[in-house]
Amino acid sequence: MQKLIERIKYWSQLLVLPIYWLSYLMPRNKRIWLFGSTLGNRFSDNPRYLFQYCDQHKKELNIRPIWISKDKTIVKHLSDAGMEAYYYHSLKGIWYALTGKVYLYDHYSKDINFPQSGGAVKVDMWHGIPLKKIQADNSMDKFRHPKNGWEKWKCQPRNISSEKPSDHILATSEYLKPLFESAFRNPNNVFVCGYPRNDYLISDDIQNVLLPGEQEELDKVQAFLKQYSDGKIVYYMPTYRDSQSQFFDIMNLDVFAEFLLKEHILFCIKQHPFSKHKGEFAAIQYDNILMLDPDSDPYVVLKYSDVLITDYSSIYFDFLLVDKPILFFDYDREEYERASRELYWNYDDATPGEKVETMDDLMRAIKDACCSGKDYDQKYQIARTKLRNQMFDAPEELSSPKMVELVKKMIT
Repeated sequence: MQKLIERIKYWSQLLVLPIYWLSYLMPRNKRIWLFGSTLGNRFSDNPRYLFQYCDQHKKELNIRPIWISKDKTIVKHLSDAGMEAYYYHSLKGIWYALTGKVYLYDHYSKDINFPQSGGAVKVDMWHGIPLKKIQADNSMDKFRHPKNGWEKWKCQPRNISSEKPSDHILATSEYLKPLFESAFRNPNNVFVCGYPRNDYLISDDIQNVLLPGEQEELDKVQAFLKQYSDGKIVYYMPTYRDSQSQFFDIMNLDVFAEFLLKEHILFCIKQHPFSKHKGEFAAIQYDNILMLDPDSDPYVVLKYSDVLITDYSSIYFDFLLVDKPILFFDYDREEYERASRELYWNYDDATPGEKVETMDDLMRAIKDACCSGKDYDQKYQIARTKLRNQMFDAPEELSSPKMVELVKKMIT
């Protein structure tokens, strides 16, 4: 029965097409900019930080930023903070989706509201510099590379809504521009600017409205640092993949937790929002292991982290901007590259940090990265700087002000 309901829901996307076509008739106000993230379910990523910048400077910018969400708790929290936010199916949410000139999001226009988006200027800020091949470049993606006519027909509802081409796609450097042109199959709509979310990483002057759960997580981090003057924050953020269950085969968490306690390390685990193993990770309970909400914004705690551990997640490209150690816990690398996703670059060349596959090596590398200082990190620092300058044209500059000016030019 559940599968039948999901199929009906999926094919019902075709029913909104007349609404989408009619929405082209609505006059749109250039001052109204709409923001949304992760299919409307989160307050996160580039839209979050650009939205907050626009809200803080809306008078001098002469724009009206509005957050649209499918989560009523997010809407209420932002409204209580004095920001303009609406539920996507509320009368005001629908009205502004029909009359706002600019859509700014990190996945697809349905992050805000696809059926009402006809005639709006759609700006996809995406959600990371890709190590893994994305969109049309990903040959393992069954949706974008259907094997036969039936599979192609089945993809039509998603092709019409989720995959409706954006007017503009953000890349963070001229070096990456051809990659995004290829992935999105549009050589004319890719523009270059930094990521607004990274403004929070590189500057201490960026205001950030935290959701209640994010504030609780940050309070725990700050309490730990207050308890241990020599305490270190290690941030573990694995990417989405099927083989993540191997983590529990490799790790003896009792032994690992004792190591963390002895070394005064708080190990923060941030799962991918779409992870298939969220329940297993949520069950982990140790004093020195902090399980972060998979749906929370990763940059809240990342800002305070001394070491980043990942595998194939694009988060490490952003961490290059703070020039701190990065470890790559790639215990399933062979399986991942074979069965999950091809990579744009040679993995070893594009990952400036130590690679570890076992728990013992992970503990040693964490201790070295936290305690050995520049002697340990020096051999990777040059590689990090080189890669940073390829991935970001202006790594030391704030991106939100430039992003606003670029968007204004798009709608003139």
